Amino acid sequence: MYVSTELESGDVQEIFDDDGREKRTGTLLTASAHIITAVIGSGVLSLAWAIAQLGWVAGPAVLFAFSFITYFTSTLLADCYRSPGPVSGERNYTYMDVVRSHLGGVKVTLCGIAQYANLVGVTVGYTITASISMVAVQKSNCFHKNGHEASCSIESYPYMIIFAVIQIILSQIPNFHKLSWLSILAAVMSFAYSSIGLGLSIAKVAGVGHHVKTSLTGVVVGVDVSESEKVWKSFQAIGDIAFAYAYSTVLIEIQDTLRSSPPENKVMKRASLAGVSTTTMFYILCGTIGYAAFGNKAPGNFLTGFGFYEPFWLIDLANICIAIHLIGAYQVFCQPLYGFVEARCSQRWPDSKFINSEHVVQVPCCGAKYNVNLFRLVWRTAYVVVTAVIAMIFPFFNDFLGLIGAASFYPLTVYFPIEMHIAQRKIPKYSFTWVWLKILSWTCLIVSLVAAAGSIKGLATDVKHYKPFSTQQ
Repeated sequence: MYVSTELESGDVQEIFDDDGREKRTGTLLTASAHIITAVIGSGVLSLAWAIAQLGWVAGPAVLFAFSFITYFTSTLLADCYRSPGPVSGERNYTYMDVVRSHLGGVKVTLCGIAQYANLVGVTVGYTITASISMVAVQKSNCFHKNGHEASCSIESYPYMIIFAVIQIILSQIPNFHKLSWLSILAAVMSFAYSSIGLGLSIAKVAGVGHHVKTSLTGVVVGVDVSESEKVWKSFQAIGDIAFAYAYSTVLIEIQDTLRSSPPENKVMKRASLAGVSTTTMFYILCGTIGYAAFGNKAPGNFLTGFGFYEPFWLIDLANICIAIHLIGAYQVFCQPLYGFVEARCSQRWPDSKFINSEHVVQVPCCGAKYNVNLFRLVWRTAYVVVTAVIAMIFPFFNDFLGLIGAASFYPLTVYFPIEMHIAQRKIPKYSFTWVWLKILSWTCLIVSLVAAAGSIKGLATDVKHYKPFSTQQ
C-alpha cells in the first residue's frame, strides 16, 4: 500500500522511483556491506575445522572453488533483477519474482521453498552461534579466574533469549533498505573478530614450543578418526564451506536497495566482486592459519572451542564482535522473509485493518513518530520466538551449518541462476555454452548431496547423545 499525497511532479520524482516505490538510496558501499555481513558470518569460525578434515591440498582448493562459483553465479543473478533486459526491464523485488519472470511454472514454488527454508535455517544457525559466543565470554573469564582445567558449565539458553529479544525489537524496522547502518556496523564487527582470530592463530603458530600435527590430506585414518568418520566429516566440511558462501538467497533483495543510476546490475557485480574476494582472503587466512595453529585437533569453532585462553580480554572482545555481527546478519536474512509473508497476506486480505493499517505512535523523549502495524508486530515476534526455540532444541554448530550450506548451495546459488541465464540469453540447447553450464550445475548437485549426507550423519550422531535444555559443557 502506498499513501497518495499532493506533490509537485518534481517532488514525486525525488521521493519515488520509476516503479512508484520509495526512492532507493543504496550504493556500492552499502551493497558491499550487506554482502560482507551476509557472507562473513558464523561460517568463518568453522573453517579451521573444515581444513583439518580436508587437508592442505583439498581444503584451500575447495574454498577457492566455492568462491569462484559463488561470484560467477551471482553475476548471472544480478543480470536477472530486471526483465526482460538487465538494464531497462521491469524490476523484480524478490528471488521468487526473478524466477517467476524468467522461468515460471512449478519452479517458482520450488524456489520459494528452497529460499525461505534456507532463510529460516540461517536465522536458527545465527541464534545458535551468537549464544555460543556469549557463553564463550563467560567461560573465558571463568577459565582466567579458576584455571584452564576448571569446570565451567554454562547454559546457552539465557543468551538465546537475550538474542531473541534484541531481534524482536530490530525486526520492527519495516523496510530492508533502512538497515544499511546496521549492515555497515555488522561488517566492521566481522572484520574485527576475523582479524582477532587470525592474529591469535598467528601468535599460537609462532609461539615457543608450538607443534601440532597437520597433513596434506587432513585428519589421519586410524589415528584421529576411523575410515567412515573421515568420509562423513569430509563431506560435512564441504557443507560448512558451502554455508560460508551463502548469500545468493538475499542477493536480489540487496540489489533492490540500490539506486537506479548507475545500472543496478553493474553496481551489484562490483559489490559481489568486492564482497566475495574480501571474504575469500579472510577465509583462506583464517582456515589455513587456524589449521596450522590447531592441527588435526582443530575445534569446530576456533573462537569458542578454547584452543585460545589468553589474553582472555581479547577473546572476549572477539566473541562480543561475533554477537554484534550476527545481530545484524540475522536481520539481513530474515527481512526478505518478513517482506514476502506480509506482501502475500496484504494481497490475500486487502481489507483487513489488522494486516494493513498503520498506527502512528509518538516515541517518548525524542518526539519522533513511528508507524506500528499490528500484524507486523505479531508475526515478526512469533517468527523470532520460533527460531529461538528451534535453536534451543538443536544447538549443534557444525552439523547445522553444514546442512544449511548443502541444502541451499545447489538450488539457490547454482541451479536457478544458471537456468535463468540460459532463458534470458536464449542460449541454444546443446551449444558449447549450454553444455558447460549444465556440467557445472550437475557437478554442484553431486557436491551438495554428499555434503548434506555428511551433515545429516553428524546431526544424527549428536542427537543420540543430547538432552534438550540441559547444561552444555
